[in-house]
Amino acid sequence: MKVLRNVVVFTVLTALVAPSLRAQCTSWVGTPDEMAAKEAHVLYRGIVKGKSAAELAKIDDMNFNLAFDNWKRAYAMAPAADGQRSSHFSDGVELYKALKERTTDDAKKAEYDEMILKLYDQMIECYPNEKAFGLGRKAFDMFYMPAYGYRPATAKAMKEALEKGGNDVEYIILEPLGMVVKYLFQNGEITQEEARNLIEKAQELADYNISNNERYGQYYEAAYARMEVPLQEVESDIFDCEYFKTKLLPTYQENPEDLEIIRYVYNKLKLQGCGEDDAIMLELKTKYESMASELNAQMQEEFLANNPGVAARRLYEDGKYSEAIKKYMEAIDQESDNSKKAEYYLGVASIQYRQLKAYSAARENARKAASLRSGWGRPYMLIGDMYAATSRNCGSDGYTRGLAVLAAIEKYSYARSIDDEVSSEAGRKIGLYNASIPPKDEAHMRGMTAGTKVSTGCWIGETVTLRYN
Repeated sequence: MKVLRNVVVFTVLTALVAPSLRAQCTSWVGTPDEMAAKEAHVLYRGIVKGKSAAELAKIDDMNFNLAFDNWKRAYAMAPAADGQRSSHFSDGVELYKALKERTTDDAKKAEYDEMILKLYDQMIECYPNEKAFGLGRKAFDMFYMPAYGYRPATAKAMKEALEKGGNDVEYIILEPLGMVVKYLFQNGEITQEEARNLIEKAQELADYNISNNERYGQYYEAAYARMEVPLQEVESDIFDCEYFKTKLLPTYQENPEDLEIIRYVYNKLKLQGCGEDDAIMLELKTKYESMASELNAQMQEEFLANNPGVAARRLYEDGKYSEAIKKYMEAIDQESDNSKKAEYYLGVASIQYRQLKAYSAARENARKAASLRSGWGRPYMLIGDMYAATSRNCGSDGYTRGLAVLAAIEKYSYARSIDDEVSSEAGRKIGLYNASIPPKDEAHMRGMTAGTKVSTGCWIGETVTLRYN
């Protein structure tokens, strides 16, 4: 019955939405349907926002149908939403992917795939700034669609994404591109030139983002490495070392001190099969390593000078604790964000406690950290650790040592009460140290009863509520 319902839903949807796919990029702004479109948008977004297709596929029928029906209404009235966001297209893609998972009907899955591709086309048309994203995602999704997969149409979509999307195409396209090129080239469905062109453009995409994309550069690097795996079987037939020497060496010879050109030419020739013992390859590698080392050292020095918080962490890792504290204090003086200041103060406190055993100074800085960032339990956890670690030095008997442990437990309890992130750790430590609170007999010998406020003495100097075992 569920499959039948999906068939009915799709039939109705096709009737309602297909005309919209052919419509212009209409937004709801200033239209008679503006309020209704906004209402439908809010209703469906409340369910789908932040959810992947896999997550949407698992929600109950009532909520899924509510989201899907309101998406249809919003999309039919205003395909381009308010003209400022492409969510009607991207959300539609995720909903259709979810529909694919919710049915076992292969014919319906094929229809849903075509709708997904149409939504990508519409998004690209209506939001040119989303072109790289849309073209890349479209090509990526085609690779996993039974009707496309390892077919020339998929390679064509990948080529279009790389040519029109440029360096903004997502890294996810790289790995499937390697598999598609290998398959099509081996089966004579693309020429050597076509295969070479696709790989070159993929390499340009990866090279640019590895060098310039601070946030995702490592993902491009990893994806490109995975792309190369299937291509190893065909690269010798696609590329020719001498061909690329002829093509690239003039550029290097015109710019013999340009680090980026040296790196590019070396990597390119290596990809084309030039051996590392080749004279020009040795020259390029030696020059690149020397220049890169000097540049990296200079950049690292400048970076650390401008980022004393990072420098402090490096000094700490090198065991230079006093120097690390000085850098943290320098970072505090330069920082205007209280949350970051709090982290630096906690870094100082941690070094003073764990490495220098300067407990009073460490506690003072932990308290400063806590004062700058409300609802943060980590400074109190550190103070609790200090109290627990020094409890054995705070008395000659179980009662006085136990009072120090009670001070630690109270810090852990407070940390847990304000910060869920430390709750589990705090609970574990409370359970561990509960066995070390004052013994009942020693408390009674002193005439002390549970619930009494007692000073811990020692360096701790806290007042705690007496409990005993």
